[in-house]
Amino acid sequence: MTKNRVPPGQVLTHKWPVLDLGERPAVDHRDFSLTVAGLAANHIRWSWDHFMAQPQVSLTTDIHCVTNWSRLDNRWEGVSAKQFLSVVQPSPDAKFMIFRSHDGYATNVPLADFDREDVLLAHSWEGEPISREHGGPVRPIIPHLYFWKSAKWLRHILFTDKDVPGYWEVRGYHMRGDPWKEERYE
Repeated sequence: MTKNRVPPGQVLTHKWPVLDLGERPAVDHRDFSLTVAGLAANHIRWSWDHFMAQPQVSLTTDIHCVTNWSRLDNRWEGVSAKQFLSVVQPSPDAKFMIFRSHDGYATNVPLADFDREDVLLAHSWEGEPISREHGGPVRPIIPHLYFWKSAKWLRHILFTDKDVPGYWEVRGYHMRGDPWKEERYE
């Protein structure tokens, strides 16, 4: 039932609205690099070929934006969070992740919110590569949190023991962002 899938205060849309900080970096697959640092055993640097050589999954999720729209049944392809975490092996002290993007954007996510079966690092949406305007070539998809936590144009992930606020969080947005609890602002 659709009603049970739309959090309080949200309006259903069939479009995928485009929101960003005013810059849309063009990241070619030849220049793509995903790095990991901090509290993890393996500080990787994946090229596009390394990323695509990982086991791939397809998931269908709903997404919810803090600006009050929700879009149901989005089909994604990419590397599952579980697979990614099995490669980088966060240390027991790691409790948070900081996602950093090519446009200077950053956001914080509790490791427990990333370490789920319905989370992935996506490269495709609806059978096509994620477009530049929507954050391609790679962005995390964390469907149970507001979509600002699914950072566009992903380039770096830091594992840390501290909950460090990102771009929107220092501007008053909630540190976690659960749409079912309407955690929009602090």
